Amino acid sequence: MLNRRTLLTTAALATVPLSLPQMAQAQGRKDSMVIGMGLEPAGGLDPTASAASSIAEIVQYNILETLTKINSDGSVTPLLAESWEVSPDLRTYTFKLRRGVKFQNGEPFNAQTVKFAFDRAGAEKSTNKDKRTFANMSTQVVDDYTVVIINKEIDPDLPFLLGQATAVIVEPKSADTNAAKPVGTGPYKLDAWNKGSSVVVSKWDGFRNAGSIKLSKVTFRFISDPAAQAASLLAGDIDAFPRVAPRIVAQFKANPQFQVIISGSRAKTILSINNRRKPLDDVRVRRAISAAIDRKAVIEGAVEGFGVPIGSHYVPGAPGYVDTTGVNPFNLEKAKQLLAEAGVKTPLELTMTLPPPPYARQGGEVIAAQLAKIGINVKLQNVEWAQWLSGTYGGGKDYDLTIVSHVEPFDLGNYSKPDYYWGYQSKEFNAVYDKIKTTGNVAERNKLIGDAQRILANDAANVFLFQPQWPTVAKKGVRGLWKDMPIFVNDLSALSWA
Repeated sequence: MLNRRTLLTTAALATVPLSLPQMAQAQGRKDSMVIGMGLEPAGGLDPTASAASSIAEIVQYNILETLTKINSDGSVTPLLAESWEVSPDLRTYTFKLRRGVKFQNGEPFNAQTVKFAFDRAGAEKSTNKDKRTFANMSTQVVDDYTVVIINKEIDPDLPFLLGQATAVIVEPKSADTNAAKPVGTGPYKLDAWNKGSSVVVSKWDGFRNAGSIKLSKVTFRFISDPAAQAASLLAGDIDAFPRVAPRIVAQFKANPQFQVIISGSRAKTILSINNRRKPLDDVRVRRAISAAIDRKAVIEGAVEGFGVPIGSHYVPGAPGYVDTTGVNPFNLEKAKQLLAEAGVKTPLELTMTLPPPPYARQGGEVIAAQLAKIGINVKLQNVEWAQWLSGTYGGGKDYDLTIVSHVEPFDLGNYSKPDYYWGYQSKEFNAVYDKIKTTGNVAERNKLIGDAQRILANDAANVFLFQPQWPTVAKKGVRGLWKDMPIFVNDLSALSWA
C-alpha cells in the first residue's frame, strides 16, 4: 500500500493510475477484515455437536449467541439474557430474556427456544461435549421472557458455562442443519464456506443492534503452516491472526506496521496418557513419564517460550489454583527407578498421536527425545483433526500418548467421567469433585479445587505441561482485539479499523 511520502516523491502522472486502485482498496477494507486461523473446523459449524474449538472461533457471539457473554477479562455479562438472579441455595437461576430478538430465519427468540436448546443439549442422543452439564439442568418456562433453570448440583460457575459455545441458543426449525448453515441471533450470517480455504460472514441487517457493528464482511482464512502465516501477514493478505504460530512472532515485534498482543489463557497443554492400556495403567509408569519430561524445554521447543509450567489440570490465575509443579519434577534417575519398580523392561515401545497444531508436532519431537533417555521409544504419528477427534478423543480411543491443549476454563470434571478419552478413574478424585459441585462456600470450594489438583498430580493422570500464552499479530489499525483469551472466540462485534 502506498504511503504519503511515496505519492509525493513520485512523478504525478506516473503515480495516479497506480495509486488509485490501492487507495480504493484501503478505503474499501475499512468495513471488512480478513482474520487468520490455524485450523479449519472439523465436522461442521455447530459447536453443540463437535468438540473442536475452531468452530467457536467462527460462530460464537458472531452467528450464534448465548444467554451470557464471557469477556476478555473472564467476567460474565448479559447477552441474550438481560439479567439473572440466583437463589440462596445456588441451585435455581432465573433469567430475564431480551425482548424483540429474532433468529436469522425470522423465527422469534423466547423462553421456549431456550428450553428447546438446553433440553436438546442434555438429551440422550446429544453429542454436546457438555451434555452432562445440561442433563443436570431442568429448564422451566415461566413466560415468554422468563426462564428458570434448576440445577441438580450447586455450580457457581453456571453463568460462565452458559456463555460458552456448547450453550448457544439454537432455533428448532434450523437446529439440525447448523453444521452446514448455522442460524442464530448474532450480528453476522454465514455467506460461504469454501472448504479447505475460508469461511465468509457478512453483517446481518436484522440484528437488534446492527448500527453498532462496524465491519460489514469478515473472512476467516485457514493457514496452518507457520511460514505461510508469516508470509500472509507480511503480504497484507491477513489483517489479524489470533493464536498465530509462536515461532513467527519475533519478526513482527519490531515492525511498526504491526501490533503484537500476548494473551493469557485458561488452557492446559498436556501429554494425555491412555490410562486404560498396560503398562500405562500403572501409576509408577505414568510418574516415570512425567519425571522424564523437562517442561521448560518443552515450552521452548513447542511454543517458543510462550507458556507457564503446570503440574495439574489447572492454571495460575484460576480460582483455587495451587502450584503442583513440584509433585513430579524433572528427574531422569527417578524416572528410570520408577520404571524398574513397575517391572517395565526397556526399551518400551509407545506411539504418540499428534494433531496438526505446531505446539503438538514440535512438542512431540521434544518429548520423544526426552523419553528416549529413560528407554521409552516413541513413534510419532501425525494425524489430521478429524482423525484425532474420531480415533483418539472419540469412540476409538486408539492411542498411547497424545498432545493437546484443553481450552475450556472449568473442565476438571472430565476426570470424573469414566468414558473420557484418557480413561482415568479415581474414587478419591470423584468424591472430592462431588463436593466441589455441591459446595456453595467460595473458600471451601477453592480448597477442594486445590485438593483435586493434588490428586491428579499424585496420580500422574496425565503429564501436565504448560499454560499456553496466545500471541496475536495484527495490523496497527485493527482495534478491538481481545487482550486475554479465557475462551477461544473472535468477537467480531468489537472489531473495527482505526
